[in-house]
This record gives sequence, C-alpha cells and structure tokens, in this order.
Amino acid sequence: MSLANTLVLGLIAGATILLGMPLGRLRAPAPATRSLLNAIAVGVLLFLFWDVLSAAWEPIDAALGDIHDGKGGLGSAIGYGVLFAVGITVGLLALVGYEKWMLRRARAAHALQPMQLATLIAVGIGLHNFAEGLAIGQAAATGEIAMATLLVVGFALHNATEGFGITAPLAADVDDAGERRLPTWGRLLLLALIGGGPTFVGTWVGHSFTSDAVSVVFLTLAAGSILYVVMQLVGLAARARRTDLLAYGVLIGLAAGFLTDAIVSAGGA
Repeated sequence: MSLANTLVLGLIAGATILLGMPLGRLRAPAPATRSLLNAIAVGVLLFLFWDVLSAAWEPIDAALGDIHDGKGGLGSAIGYGVLFAVGITVGLLALVGYEKWMLRRARAAHALQPMQLATLIAVGIGLHNFAEGLAIGQAAATGEIAMATLLVVGFALHNATEGFGITAPLAADVDDAGERRLPTWGRLLLLALIGGGPTFVGTWVGHSFTSDAVSVVFLTLAAGSILYVVMQLVGLAARARRTDLLAYGVLIGLAAGFLTDAIVSAGGA
C-alpha cells in the first residue's frame, strides 16, 4: 500500500477521537451510552490483541519450523522471541509507569486543575496511539492489507471512546459559584490533537520500516498498549456496575472484529 493511502488510514484511526470531545461541553452525558461504547471497544480490542499477537508470532513460528526442518538454528527464534517479549513489556509497562507518574503528580499538587488532568490523560493516550499507528503503518507497508484495515477499524472505535476519558475530568471544572465551567472548542480540539495526532505520526514512521524484526517490535508494542487499554476499560465497566452492558458490548465488538476480518478476506485483501 502506498504511503499516501496508509497515511489516510492513520488519519481515520486517529481522527475519531474527535467524536468523544463534545461531551466535554455537555452537562449530563448518558452513562449507559458511554458504558456500552466502552464495552464494544473492549470486544474489538480483544480481537485485535489476538490478531496482532498472532501476526507478531509468525516470524518466531517460522524460525522454529526452520529448526525442525534443519534449515536454521536457534539464534533467529531466540532473537525474535526476545523482541516479542520486550515489545509487549514496554508497550504495557510504559503506560503503567505513566499512569503512576500522573497519580504522583496529582497527590503532590493535592488536586490538579481539571484541564491539567485532562491534558495529562491526553498525553498518555497519545503515547499508546503512537504505538497503534506504528502497527498500522507496518501492516500496510508489508502488504498485510486485511490486518491494516482491521487495525484501523478497531483503533478508530477505541479512539472514539478515548475522547470520553479525556473530557471526563472537565465535568469537575466549576467556578467559585459552583457553576460548571465549559471548555472552549479550541481547548477540546487541542486535547484531541494531543491524544489522536500520534496515531497519524506513528503510521508514517511504521510505514518506513519493513523488516520482520521491526514488525515484531511494532506489533507487540501495539499489543502491550491494547492490553493496557482493555484493563482500563474493564475497570470503567466494573465501576459502572453494568455487567450486562459489558457482556453485550464485548460480544458486539468481537463479532464486529471477526466480521470485518471475514469481509476483508473475502474481498481478497
């Protein structure tokens, strides 16, 4: 796939974060709608987690097959295996570390201003969106059009819910009289750019490298960040105490993932 077409995919995946930003100006967002959208995102991301790790495992599986056939040694398998483990670890723990740092900042300041907290959340989301963009770019560059399409669909759905997470702290932004202080549209667009823009940048970077080793690293980085997001979204569902919506949403998300994969495969991609 050409760089221009790939960048369009990255733009689509990142731009859907804008869909959740208007909630920052609503006085009473619907909790059930947010819970269902979060649950659908969990289902799609669970499918993506399996799909991304399956693709990242292929070079390791091939290297092990070569050993069995007497065509290669353990070096390649071990090397790819180390990259696999490091990618997942960094993708997951980097965001865990960022979350802890953000909480320490909040405790040190006793209470961050709502806009400051929303900005920190947007930065954290941007970090894992960069890893997701890397995976999109890498898949497109290596001709894995079906995977690239699935990644865009899944990340686009998830990014739409990320806008809720960024704007959630703004609900506590009140003036001295206790009245809700609504953020400007300019502020909301800036937060969306911080959170969603790295998806586009990551797609560009990912398209520039096409080796198996780089592919394993990029895909596992995305897998680690996907796992972190799934944990966060499940936590939100638990706090909402709507296990029914969680179950429905996960089923819808999983079905959407497999259906999209089937349609793209049937189209010969």
